[in-house]
Amino acid sequence: MFDFLEGYDLLGAFWVTVKLTVYSALGSLIWGTLLAGMRVGPVPLMRGFGTAYVNIVRNIPLTVIIVFASLGLFQTLQVTLGGGDNFEVINFRLAVLALALYTAAFVCEALRSGINTVPAGQAEAARALGLSFTQVLRLIILPQAFRSVVNPLANVLIALTKNTTVAAAIGVVEAAYLMKDMIEAEAQLILISAIFAFGFICLTLPTGLLLGWLSKKVAVKR
Repeated sequence: MFDFLEGYDLLGAFWVTVKLTVYSALGSLIWGTLLAGMRVGPVPLMRGFGTAYVNIVRNIPLTVIIVFASLGLFQTLQVTLGGGDNFEVINFRLAVLALALYTAAFVCEALRSGINTVPAGQAEAARALGLSFTQVLRLIILPQAFRSVVNPLANVLIALTKNTTVAAAIGVVEAAYLMKDMIEAEAQLILISAIFAFGFICLTLPTGLLLGWLSKKVAVKR
């Protein structure tokens, strides 16, 4: 029943999905944390930028951002993010960039909700001791905020894993791209769909269970 799979690199496609997820998750975590810092910062210009970025980016369809990364950045502006002329590699990098920029808006909002759970008195006490805003954020606020938003960040990571399928729109050979090719070439629509659905469950379910357990272990006792 599964003989038709021999001509396809199923594991390779899912490995590309995993790499897209991991690289994009790291990028979105870094950028989302910076955005969250801007949104709660004392500088009006930075607060305005953070607010505008989140409200604009999260209301733009991911497909639009992905396609713009390929057509706008690469084909129009010749941005390759590291040089080279391998089309697949360049599109992979651009897909990671687009996914990271998009997901960072949701990471920012999840993290900002965690920052709001930290009692204001702690920040005031730290400032009274002479710490700068950056030091208060880095040493006092963010460690507690991250511990309180593990579950929301897990949901963002799961959504990111599924959102990697949009990268197929610019030719990144991940799971959804291979699924499209297989459906066009084979007469096993239901079986192929079930295989790829199971593959994504294998990626997302352990993530949710692991981070759910971690959330309970690191929860801030109040």
